[in-house]
Amino acid sequence: MAKICPITKKGSKVAGGYSNRIRATKYNPTGMVRKYPNLQKKRIFVPELNRTVVVTISTQGLKTIAKNGAYKTLKKAGLI
Repeated sequence: MAKICPITKKGSKVAGGYSNRIRATKYNPTGMVRKYPNLQKKRIFVPELNRTVVVTISTQGLKTIAKNGAYKTLKKAGLI
């Protein structure tokens, strides 16, 4: 499964892992935590090609496809 979205270019990032209790009392970090994007494996039908394409994209990428159309968005990302 891909770790990066080909449409939005979202990937993992490292963020601080604080608990609210530690934040409220003193500076004592709990370390760094890797955060991953919300990637989904989807079958998308492209009417211009009359076939379905299976891609692993972020949920923000799904919204982009819904807004701009499947063929235009996937072609711009280089998936078709």
